[in-house]
Amino acid sequence: MITTPDATTALDQHRERNTDEEAINLVRKRIADAGVEYVYYQTVTINGRVIGKVVPAEHLIRNVEKGVNMHRTVMADFQVDRAGNLLGGGSEAAEFTALPDLDTFSVLPWDSSVGRFFCRLYEPEHRPEVGGRPLATDVRGNLIRLHEAFTARTGLTLRTGCEPEMTWTGPGLEVHHRPDDSPAYRIDLLERSRPIYQKVIAYAKALGLNMIEGDYEDPGQIELNWMFDHADLTADRLITYRQLCRQVARELGIKASFMPKPATGMMGNGCHHNLSLWRGEENVLEEPGRRELHLTETGQHALGGILTHAAASMAVMGSTVNSYKRYWDSGQFAPSQINWGKDNKTCTVRLSANGRLEFKLPDAMVNPYLSHAVLIAAISEGLDNKIDPGPSQQGSSYGDTSDAPRFTPLPLNLGEALRVFDADPVVKAAIGEETAELYHAYKWDEWARFCGVVTDWEHMMYAEDTP
Repeated sequence: MITTPDATTALDQHRERNTDEEAINLVRKRIADAGVEYVYYQTVTINGRVIGKVVPAEHLIRNVEKGVNMHRTVMADFQVDRAGNLLGGGSEAAEFTALPDLDTFSVLPWDSSVGRFFCRLYEPEHRPEVGGRPLATDVRGNLIRLHEAFTARTGLTLRTGCEPEMTWTGPGLEVHHRPDDSPAYRIDLLERSRPIYQKVIAYAKALGLNMIEGDYEDPGQIELNWMFDHADLTADRLITYRQLCRQVARELGIKASFMPKPATGMMGNGCHHNLSLWRGEENVLEEPGRRELHLTETGQHALGGILTHAAASMAVMGSTVNSYKRYWDSGQFAPSQINWGKDNKTCTVRLSANGRLEFKLPDAMVNPYLSHAVLIAAISEGLDNKIDPGPSQQGSSYGDTSDAPRFTPLPLNLGEALRVFDADPVVKAAIGEETAELYHAYKWDEWARFCGVVTDWEHMMYAEDTP
């Protein structure tokens, strides 16, 4: 359909929302009360990186109507592939327009002179035929639209909570423990990490995260959790959490890493997604009054969809070369095959409590907008086709695997994951055709680069070996 000057575009509709006088006055008051002088207009790339522009706060009205423009290849992190091609359209590609969502405004707690918005992205209005349409590679906008369509069709909303594990290293954070034991849950190590968790929790609360608990898990590994919510909000909050952790690291002179597998033999950094489905205020995964672990028929079908598309989702859930070291190192509570279990930590999906499923494939570098979009599509497919998840796993998934797997096996590296991803139309449709193509190109280039690098392990094994 050709966009005409008289047609109302998605960009026009967003601008109309941003002219709401009450919403604008609320932001203006917060800017004035906090003394905000600068505002970040930020969004997130296909790889989960936060990008944007900084604008003096006095230009608020101009920017809520006109937004800010950026070159569209930034959505692939300005990455040049091994052949020298700039991914995402090349240097000649058009810019896009980023328009802020007014309800996402926050003041940075570590510097009240700076505020920020999350933005949604659009084709610039001057472009023939496509002007004003949502930008195809806007992962945040895609999740919002996908979730809205899912709710409109099914009456259900996806609520999630993430478990963002990460590793902190630096002076005074070294850990010594007995061979073959774990420092997990030790209060002494939490106390040593007190400056970290206190700053993180304080900043997170100031930015709207309802922090609920945390623990120490492996050397340098700390997990801090916040209350579950609408999937869109959880994705925004995970991005915010990563940003504030980087800030805490800068302030304390230490390093904050989301690397999925920092070292062999230690637990990897996961980002388990705990999910439930709601119709209004009713959690449709559980039956009121039943105390034993169970899933409703709706819950079983949703689970069946998740498991059916789990292998294809791996390119999103484990998005780096390093991600797959977490799954290979069995016994470290990462899945090794696609299955589910009742309070079974060795499974891909754990029924951890009535009304809640824990999806354990995502790791600490996952793009939450892509992971939630894929989950919504998989759940929708499971509900539509009444997919049976099969019986729950009894005992450890790391033991005898002689039984033929019910689902496609877990991909063992990023290259395998991309091949399975490319063959699954449901997963690709969830993130959109253009994003799927760009994501595949970006990640295949990453895999190809790794395959061509000579590692320290290879030198150790072969440099002085006699064939």
